[in-house]
Amino acid sequence: MEGNGSVDMFSEVLENQFLQAAKLVENHLDSEIQKLDQIGEDELELLKEKRLAALRKAQQQKQEWLSKGHGEYREIGSERDFFQEVKESEKVVCHFYRDTTFRCKILDRHLAILAKKHLETKFLKLNVEKAPFLCERLRIKVIPTLALLRDGKTQDYVVGFTDLGNTDD
Repeated sequence: MEGNGSVDMFSEVLENQFLQAAKLVENHLDSEIQKLDQIGEDELELLKEKRLAALRKAQQQKQEWLSKGHGEYREIGSERDFFQEVKESEKVVCHFYRDTTFRCKILDRHLAILAKKHLETKFLKLNVEKAPFLCERLRIKVIPTLALLRDGKTQDYVVGFTDLGNTDD
């Protein structure tokens, strides 16, 4: 019987703790609702202006990205073009490929889809046969390789399909 008494006491203490926590949350929510009820026309107008300014800035950023070639997946012709493109954008994904490699074509399809969804990143591809110096400098040995760059510096690589589940899907 003594075990039942301690279980009941523990249940009662636990129930009291839950009730106190619920009261605290309820009081906090009540104070937030009261703040919202007291918002005046001027404050609402200020919030509206801030939101509109944020939307305008986001639209401006989107237009800037589109003008720099974001939103499309395209090929660049040379190493010189690579450096120019990387300098222009904060985030760049570059696919180092070869025409004769089947998995490069698979990756091309997926990158074309991603480029449209992620305007904040520029998606490029460069034929390794046209860029031997760059491939050596970036230590690219396996095709396909994705170089992930931020602010002109290589952050990471996705080499082959191993990091992508090792399947063609």
